[in-house]
Amino acid sequence: MPDGQLTLLSGTLDLLILQALSVGPNHGYGVSTLIHRRTDGALGVEDAALYQALHRLQRQKLVSAEWGLSENNRKAKYYALTERGRHRLEAESTKWARYAEAVSKLMKPSERKT
Repeated sequence: MPDGQLTLLSGTLDLLILQALSVGPNHGYGVSTLIHRRTDGALGVEDAALYQALHRLQRQKLVSAEWGLSENNRKAKYYALTERGRHRLEAESTKWARYAEAVSKLMKPSERKT
């Protein structure tokens, strides 16, 4: 993992993939690139972890997949968010926001009682 990149917390990769696909269908490399770009390079996804997660999400019917041609005219599997995936994204986004807010509160310097 390149210097400066953060390690993904367990369970967050699925949420990031669902969010990346919420803007429209994309192939695996496109999902990875979008995550990297939208996090200003702070998050990178290893190929093996990405494709395992995409297949898991497909088995759970949160994403669908079909073959198409990439920008380079190469055969690529395109993943799209299903209605079930949209609902999961909405629910998990709410949980994530509460979690992030709670951690942020704890990380703020507090006044010491003497």
